[in-house]
Amino acid sequence: MLAALAALSAALLVFHSAVPNAVGRPGSALEAFLPWLGLAVPVLLVSALVRRSATALVAVVLPAAAWAGLFGGMFLPADRGGHDITVLQHNVSDENPDPTGTVRALIGSAPDLIALEELTPSALPAYEGALAAAYPYHAVQGTVGLWSRHPLTDVRRVDIRPAGIGEGWDRGLRCGVRTPQGDIAVYVAHLPSVRVRASGFGSGPRDESARLLGAAVAAAEELERVILLGDLNGTVDDRGLAPLTSRLGAPRRGSAFSWPAAFPVARIDQILTRSATALEVRTLPATNSDHLPVAARIRLDAS
Repeated sequence: MLAALAALSAALLVFHSAVPNAVGRPGSALEAFLPWLGLAVPVLLVSALVRRSATALVAVVLPAAAWAGLFGGMFLPADRGGHDITVLQHNVSDENPDPTGTVRALIGSAPDLIALEELTPSALPAYEGALAAAYPYHAVQGTVGLWSRHPLTDVRRVDIRPAGIGEGWDRGLRCGVRTPQGDIAVYVAHLPSVRVRASGFGSGPRDESARLLGAAVAAAEELERVILLGDLNGTVDDRGLAPLTSRLGAPRRGSAFSWPAAFPVARIDQILTRSATALEVRTLPATNSDHLPVAARIRLDAS
């Protein structure tokens, strides 16, 4: 029995994409918390030792190896090679009582770009005022915004509104950023939330929004170097984000679980790149949001 459970755990890790997603989206539910499946390894190991089962001990190697292959890189030392820019992504929460204090916490890490989501009309002036001195260039579209040390060009709205959501829903922004290393396209997005209901894992609107955003990057983006910053309400293992993760690379080092801030269990705040490499991703100390800020050092490919 222990050997069978070990084999099943390894199969779920390696072949998670084979879990069906038709009814209730169990595949996406599994992938949202896939790294935590590694907890089966110590439980199985202890059980095998208690039972003194050589077969079970050998079988535990299977999920251990599968987990290490998928997620071991997250815990390797950060790549300390040279980088070109530092970026920061944060869902600041539309209920944040202290925008100014949140900004102080963010700019302490001295990023070149800061992307924010859940900006409300009442709080926006406070964010703009607190960021103005260090970040003279900024753009806001609906509830998302980008602040930059470098000039912005060709700022435009990106329509990622799924069917059935009202006209006032506006969560996509594209900006050109003129860095010393050349122009890059930066997207800021906040995809719809996932709801867990009796019918299953409700990710339909998020998945549709991800398809719209992926199409915008693939079809409408002329610049080769792209950085996507956003609360995508999904992990990079979740097949619902495949329209993005199939086109943009995710950081290979750093776990950076960002949600919920009180006890983070998943990184749903993402920094994805094209023709650029996120050397590592990390979280910053908590603000007055239910998400942790996420930052990364970016190395740009030669243009």
